[in-house]
Amino acid sequence: MPKDQFKTRLEIAKKKILKKNLYDKKNNPSPIGTAFKLSTELVSAVVVGTIIGFIFDKTFGTKPWFILIFFLVGVIAGITNVIKSAKNMQK
Repeated sequence: MPKDQFKTRLEIAKKKILKKNLYDKKNNPSPIGTAFKLSTELVSAVVVGTIIGFIFDKTFGTKPWFILIFFLVGVIAGITNVIKSAKNMQK
């Protein structure tokens, strides 16, 4: 095998490996980013539920009840969002 042919095949193989490594890095986010995403999903659901409960309590004059109900709904929704995201990340 001539040296020129070997060099060209070697360069092609190196380019393929570099492209494959770039694609692998794009598909695997950093652990800090993953933790931030999961915590944001949980906290945002709880905050939105609590705000909705607070608005309903002010409107209807039932001070703690709607806040408690929507807080629990937010916690449940946040946990289900985290579970769904974790399952999608495992795929």
